Amino acid sequence: MAVVTLFSASGSPGVTVSALGMALAWQRHVMLVDADPTGSSAVLAGYLQGQTVHDRGLLDLAVANRVGNLGAAIATVSMTLPGSSVEFVPGIRSHQQAASMINLWEPLSGVLRGMEQRGVDVVVDAGRLGLEHSPMPLVRGSDLSLLVLHSDLPAVSGARGWARALREQLAGVGAAHQLGVLLVGPGRPYSAREIRSVLGLPVVAELPWDPESAEVYHSSQRPKKGFAAGPLNRALRATVSSSQGLIANNRQRLGTQRVQEAGQA
Repeated sequence: MAVVTLFSASGSPGVTVSALGMALAWQRHVMLVDADPTGSSAVLAGYLQGQTVHDRGLLDLAVANRVGNLGAAIATVSMTLPGSSVEFVPGIRSHQQAASMINLWEPLSGVLRGMEQRGVDVVVDAGRLGLEHSPMPLVRGSDLSLLVLHSDLPAVSGARGWARALREQLAGVGAAHQLGVLLVGPGRPYSAREIRSVLGLPVVAELPWDPESAEVYHSSQRPKKGFAAGPLNRALRATVSSSQGLIANNRQRLGTQRVQEAGQA
């Protein structure tokens, strides 16, 4: 079981569409957590078209954390996305509530990692890094942290400093292998190889530039014929597979390394 966190460094490359699309394409029981500190409620307002009451979410978890009830509370604040088995934890209602999350991110990271005891994987939408009260502990504590990125020069330039800083942070705790790129719109104009060369991060998966299909996830537009088997959904399924495979390989490698270290002790 795994915790995968998606985030951006600048602009709006489609973190929410990617996170929601991955959750809906997940083949195992999965929970989608909206941890965007802007309070945009993109899933509720977009995918669910504002038809679902925003009466629970991260703010309730912050309150539960203060009284030592975080582990039990997470099951009470999630809702099931219509037509799926995805559990969804809504985010904050406004950016003004972001300050209330400061003491939540670290313990929430531990709770989400513990979801595997329930047989649940977790996909986190962490929004844009660098904003006040960003959920950095979730990024650092995930099995896989994906920098969602367009392939144009402004996006790559804006991500360069973040990629370096995150590499250093994660390398300091032996977790550099947990960081990668989810490239949206490869070849517009840069390829995955060029992105990898500049950022020093592996491109874990690629999503095609397909605004029309993305609107189905972004604002619940009616899907056209062939949507489910179209390029975006094929790529989302491949992204899920690549992410799960990478996490499994990382865990196996770490397990082998620990056995070897124990044998040398």
